[in-house]
Amino acid sequence: MVTVGLLANIKAKPGKEQEVADLLSGAVALANEEAKTVVWFAFQLSPDTFGIYDAFATDSGRQAHLQGPIAAALMAKADELLAEPPSIQPVDVLAAKIPS
Repeated sequence: MVTVGLLANIKAKPGKEQEVADLLSGAVALANEEAKTVVWFAFQLSPDTFGIYDAFATDSGRQAHLQGPIAAALMAKADELLAEPPSIQPVDVLAAKIPS
């Protein structure tokens, strides 16, 4: 069961949209290695706006993810690829449908 999550909004610099898409697409391998990350999605909202949604059973899982390799990879490339710092919002999950 998931109880908490994170919603990140990511805006690419002009001309860096494909690099951001590639970075996020490749990050799924890192997410698959995180035992406490129950679900992880990277998505594109518009040509220059992307997002990540992930969910966890506990807040400790959420905190571990924030200190993990995906966040580190994103922040390492932030100055080069992003128009502004990512907006990362913690969320409480009210209901979820996840395959078992």
